[in-house]
Amino acid sequence: MARIRAKLLRFTKQSMSFALCLTFIKWILLGGGVGILAGTASAFFLEGLEYVTDLRNLHPWLLFGLPLGGAFVSYLYLKLGKNSSKGNNLILEQIHEGQETIPLRMAPLVLFGTLVTHLFGGSAGREGTAVQMGGSLAEAFGRILKVSAKDRKMLLICGISGGFGSIFGTPLAGTVFGLEVLAIGLISHEALIPAFVASMVGDLVTTSFWGVHHIHYEMGPVPDFSLGVVLKVVLASALFGLTSLVFSELTHFLKKMYTKIFKNPMLKSACGGLIVIGLVYVVGTRDYLGLSIPLIQQSFNGDIPSLAFLWKLLFTSLTLGAGFQGGEVTPLFGIGATLGHTLAEVFGLYAPFLAALGFIAVFCGATSTPIACFIMGIELFGSYGAEYLFIACIVSYLASGHTGIYTSQKIGISKVHSIHVPEGTTLATVKQHKKKLADKAAEG
Repeated sequence: MARIRAKLLRFTKQSMSFALCLTFIKWILLGGGVGILAGTASAFFLEGLEYVTDLRNLHPWLLFGLPLGGAFVSYLYLKLGKNSSKGNNLILEQIHEGQETIPLRMAPLVLFGTLVTHLFGGSAGREGTAVQMGGSLAEAFGRILKVSAKDRKMLLICGISGGFGSIFGTPLAGTVFGLEVLAIGLISHEALIPAFVASMVGDLVTTSFWGVHHIHYEMGPVPDFSLGVVLKVVLASALFGLTSLVFSELTHFLKKMYTKIFKNPMLKSACGGLIVIGLVYVVGTRDYLGLSIPLIQQSFNGDIPSLAFLWKLLFTSLTLGAGFQGGEVTPLFGIGATLGHTLAEVFGLYAPFLAALGFIAVFCGATSTPIACFIMGIELFGSYGAEYLFIACIVSYLASGHTGIYTSQKIGISKVHSIHVPEGTTLATVKQHKKKLADKAAEG
């Protein structure tokens, strides 16, 4: 009897190891497959983005096509997009056990729509496009392989990580972003290996296979760790977090207002384009159009207007609020870097140093992903200022409150323990919960 038990125990251990081995191989293959698809899509997108940006700079008159371009893209989404118009939120909803499908058409639609936005000068980013392409391609990949509902969720996380890691050249940050963005305060390690494989392969495919390279910035000298510098960094980081809060709330507000005023989505985008054109002539510069990469570069090695961060914030909110396609992250990089440069003179700190902290901190506050943003800071700027990068991320994370650019992001754990948030609450419903609490308090 003892011998039989020993054999059963040995077999169980062996079969468990065998199952783990098979699972590991399975997700290397599946995650790698998604990474190849996401990396290829990102490479094509980045090349297209550079081409249309150069074209716009060469032909300034293209700005006047912004209303027509926006209206045309809105027409395509109205006729062909179906639920694709939800963008990144659709992918998050499906990972949270949603019942809708993510159509393959989302990839070409968001790719074309974002290129049109940048061709005519809309202020938008690229992360949203990469994540949506990665998610829709991962969904199609899963349908071909007929994966289970649980594996589908893992593949969608791979799509987020693969898209993010490949579009910015930050595979480690891409890995954690795909896990951390799902729910504030919670990270599930179940998809850690497939997300890492997808992000790493996606980055390698983009850079090594397709030869598309990314822009990196220099933080420069990092001040010695001291109480005085830490206090200045904390205060600046709180301002970074509040800035991300303003950006998120303004963008959501403008989306609602545009939709309320203009029932027709084509008319909404056309009028939004006219407003952006008018703002260009009010400000007297085109520096805030598109990705504004030169503006970010000047934050690290030149001079910029003191209110550059505010103008970039306004241009981007007006563009995205009107329904133009594109992401928010690169504009958030620009807002953070320019704000850091402006605050450097106020706090007596080295401008590129504070620009680097703002670069990741404003993005962190808008997405509530402090670990991913900290890792991104290390990947982009090196580990010399790791302590300051971490402080910037956690302070901005807290200062931004329960706001963010992804309304379908769940609140797993409240940022403040004194504020109870019911299970399943998202950023879209948290205000309703706060209103109920306020009403109860008023009645009491």
